[in-house]
Amino acid sequence: MHIDWWTLALQTVNVLVLIWILARFFFRPVADIVAKRQQEANKLLSDAAAARAAAADARAAADQARAEIGVKREQLIAEAREAARIEQKNLRAQTLQEITNLRTEAQVAIARDRAAAEQALIARASELAVEIAERLVGRLAPGTSFETFLDRLSGGLRALSADARASLASATADQPLEVVSAAPLSDEEIEHVGRALKEALGSEIAFKCRSNPHLIAGIELHSHNTIVRNSWRADLDRIRQELERGEQLGGS
Repeated sequence: MHIDWWTLALQTVNVLVLIWILARFFFRPVADIVAKRQQEANKLLSDAAAARAAAADARAAADQARAEIGVKREQLIAEAREAARIEQKNLRAQTLQEITNLRTEAQVAIARDRAAAEQALIARASELAVEIAERLVGRLAPGTSFETFLDRLSGGLRALSADARASLASATADQPLEVVSAAPLSDEEIEHVGRALKEALGSEIAFKCRSNPHLIAGIELHSHNTIVRNSWRADLDRIRQELERGEQLGGS
């Protein structure tokens, strides 16, 4: 076998030149491309990791937000229930107060109506008593009631205090006592009145007479500072006052 060293050397040179050319124009660009692609791949991996971390953070934030929303929801529900309970309590108290006020107003109205009805009954009873008294007076014999009331008037004058009798006895012609009767007095009855006043007060008394049917029956003395009442009207007024006083005491 014959080896051509020149040919082998040329081929070797060609191989070396080819290797240099490949290294110069192929392997280095390919290596740069590979390195660049590796960097891009690393960047993508880094971005993906960052995205995963961001997603994990977002998921954790969402979970935290859901938890906080749940807590807030429970808190709002609890506050709403408490507000409803307080409102219900207030409404119940307000309703009870309104019921109490209505009951009180009703009781006051009933008491007022009852008092008005009782006053009306008392007034009607007084009117009936006046009518009965007038009818009874009409049935009395003439002069009977006058003598009776005159005797009672004399007794009433004698029962007065000394100062009261002295005040009545001080009547003068300018300021006489006023003798008020239910019906006009006759001259004889006026004389009887004068004698009764003299006996009761101890001296002649200046007086004048007038009639007032409102008295129903009886005789009264009126002076500038004293009134001696002795009539059925006075008795009826006292009875009415006692009835009203008794009703007030019973109502209280």
